[in-house]
Amino acid sequence: MDDPLDRLDALVRARRGADPASSYTAGLFARGRPRIAQKLGEEAVECVIAAMGPDPQSIVPEAADLLFHLFVLLADADLTLADVRAELARREGVSGLEEKAGR
Repeated sequence: MDDPLDRLDALVRARRGADPASSYTAGLFARGRPRIAQKLGEEAVECVIAAMGPDPQSIVPEAADLLFHLFVLLADADLTLADVRAELARREGVSGLEEKAGR
């Protein structure tokens, strides 16, 4: 597993059953999908705020937090990175306007 995103996904999934007192990730799982989704939304807003600032590099840590919380949500929903990759592959070569119209 050379890809950092694959390693993060595996780590998140490994912590799903861990003790919430010893793992932030396990604590998110224990609090349920509404809390996970709330955290994802908070991180998305923080990423947007960083994007509106003068330093583009400030987006990077916020994007990392956003991806982390997205991985927690995917794991909680029993979805995988492979599911997301398959959806992205399905969309390849399709214009964004066409893809949106097909939903």
